[in-house]
Amino acid sequence: MIRKHFKKVLLVAPDVFPDQLLKGFKKVKHISTVSSIFPSLQELNPEIIIFDCDHIGKDIEKIIRRIKINTFYNKLKICCYKCTHDEKTDSLLKALGVDYVIYQEDLVKPEKNKTLLTNFGAIFDTSIFKWVANVSH
Repeated sequence: MIRKHFKKVLLVAPDVFPDQLLKGFKKVKHISTVSSIFPSLQELNPEIIIFDCDHIGKDIEKIIRRIKINTFYNKLKICCYKCTHDEKTDSLLKALGVDYVIYQEDLVKPEKNKTLLTNFGAIFDTSIFKWVANVSH
């Protein structure tokens, strides 16, 4: 998942977009047209840009190449949101310099995994504390 420490986020997606992906971000600018990507990048100067790959389509490769070539955007992180896995497309995105690829199914999974790890961590921490208490006496 994306770390939530980014302050300025540019979202390029249709009007309907999952809210779980945007939780925790403070300043999000949402655009839906491909032609307004670069003017918005100049205006906002975001730390991360999130693309809905299904919405953008074939233009995603040209856009990412243009961002990666320009030194003005060298600190910009790129995230792509996709509905399904596709090894060929995903490997191309990673090769182009995409930092994060998030799938629709990933938005549901972390909550389950987080609670399992939290519960396991709590059990482990409790047993360690009991053991240390017994050793010290």
